Amino acid sequence: MQIGDSILLPGIAPRLCACEKYTVPNPRPVRAQCRPAARAQSTPTMPHPHPLRWAVLFGVWCVYMSFGLIATSLAPLVGEIERDLVMTHAAMGSVMGAWQLVYIVAAVPCGILLDRLGPRRALLLGALAIAASAWGRSAAGDYGGMLAAVMVFGIGGPIVSAGAPKVIASWFEGPERGFAMGIYITGPALGGVCSLTLTHAWLLPLFDQDWRPIFVAWAVLALGAGLVWFAIASLPGVRPRTGGAETTGAVPHGEVVRGLLGVRALRVMLVMSVGAFTLGHGFSNWLPEMLIAGGMRPALAGYWAALPTLVGIVAALAIPRLATPPRRFTILAALSAALFAATVLLQFHHPLPLAAGLVLQGMARSTLMTVLLLTLVELPGIGERHAGTAAGLFFAAAELGGMLGPLGLGLLYDWTHGFAAGLGLFSLIALGLVGGVAVLRRLAPG
Repeated sequence: MQIGDSILLPGIAPRLCACEKYTVPNPRPVRAQCRPAARAQSTPTMPHPHPLRWAVLFGVWCVYMSFGLIATSLAPLVGEIERDLVMTHAAMGSVMGAWQLVYIVAAVPCGILLDRLGPRRALLLGALAIAASAWGRSAAGDYGGMLAAVMVFGIGGPIVSAGAPKVIASWFEGPERGFAMGIYITGPALGGVCSLTLTHAWLLPLFDQDWRPIFVAWAVLALGAGLVWFAIASLPGVRPRTGGAETTGAVPHGEVVRGLLGVRALRVMLVMSVGAFTLGHGFSNWLPEMLIAGGMRPALAGYWAALPTLVGIVAALAIPRLATPPRRFTILAALSAALFAATVLLQFHHPLPLAAGLVLQGMARSTLMTVLLLTLVELPGIGERHAGTAAGLFFAAAELGGMLGPLGLGLLYDWTHGFAAGLGLFSLIALGLVGGVAVLRRLAPG
């Protein structure tokens, strides 16, 4: 798909104007639809790469980094918060999962809002909501206050998740698009690393063991990231392509959603997103405990559990740029097969197969969703204009897996007193992803 291509939705018949090369999503007479050529630049094409595209990417990266930073900010402070707010582990668990519940409900409306406002303003709103969530955590006086503050994150999160691929689809093409997606996906990973490593080593001593100023600092950082994005997106050479509201012609948003759900390849990708997030969130939440259950000391398990993250950062920069349309489905199949191999190898306790499983898991977990998003924004019937709404649908479905993965592994562990059953289930899900790639290849050939 080239930037500026027309977007066709199922059930909406296009009509080509004789005076211009664009399609009109309604069957009214051709002459009434033609506009003067001087005004036909609402979606400009860029024959040469724009020099500001890397600045735009940096702005997106900053916002997404703040997303990952605050998403993981509760984990290293569980003990301090529970003592201060008199909360149990169960109460803290409900707080930590609260934003994902909101995310599932808010993802599609936020995607529609993104398509209506445009990324320039929508991503700023997303960053402000993330900052407000962090500030609210610093001010929470009890369980209810902390729960409400975390839930606000579920409103800003889907705007950022859906907005990032939409911006990349607008500014990058070909192998550069995959490379750009690989770069911005390192943002939340590095944000999470900063949150987990800096909290106890630097910030708690700096703030005299008080956890509240840490959340204030994260709120300021998220606000700064939003302002950096807005400043970049408001530059004269950037604003025409990221600025004002975007419309879908005379098509209501409800009809747009129904039309998108009519794209069979998108429905397959929604199912695959559930499977990918089930594996990704299940591993990221339970991997240290898996290693400890296999006989490792907790400190050593922590180091081993960091290996997939480090591998994932490198893979995210290398693999998506290779996922051009001619080989995209081959790469998707290979990544799904790597996840399957990881679920098998992680059942061994010998260092060599265990290390191989962790490397494969990190490589596949960090890049599978990126390549799926690349495929999503280039599906016939979606494209740049509806990328926000489509990504909202995608992440709404995916976060179901984000909840089911950790929950399923925990329940199976309680029932069987081990992780073998859970890893066996994950193996079946990974095989399902391989099958899903085969179906996608038939529905949307590269």
